[in-house]
Amino acid sequence: MLLVNGIDRVALGLLLDRYGLSMALVAPEEVIPGSYWGEREAGLIGSKIYLRLDTPVHSVLHEAAHFICMSAERRAGLDTDAGGEHAEENGVCYLQIVLSDYLPNVGRERMFRDMDAWGYTFRLGSARAWFHEDADDARRWLARHGIVDSGDRPTYASR
Repeated sequence: MLLVNGIDRVALGLLLDRYGLSMALVAPEEVIPGSYWGEREAGLIGSKIYLRLDTPVHSVLHEAAHFICMSAERRAGLDTDAGGEHAEENGVCYLQIVLSDYLPNVGRERMFRDMDAWGYTFRLGSARAWFHEDADDARRWLARHGIVDSGDRPTYASR
């Protein structure tokens, strides 16, 4: 699993910044504030993503995608549990894969493997199969909310 300590953290910070998110690095072994899953998983409070060097990259992108995909009203009170409906969660998963292509030496193939290794579950059995064969609804949801353009590129706008 690709961890934050294995990527260009400046590039990650710049990507998050395009959405009004800031990165807060937590000391090793410290509890990560706002982490829904606990342990080393990223946390989200307001517009700040908390992470450690041992936080998986997929976790950071997933939490960032939650922030991007939720309504402004929910963002205003965001603390740990991003909530959201099924369609939004699918959009979140799709967007984290899209965003992975905008980080040097990450990319969607790595994101597919890490999502599968972590335990994301999809009807077709893998993140890759879901993305390519069963995620049109997620892509349309993101496009309808102006989060990706017609070419599946991020617009850098939040819902």
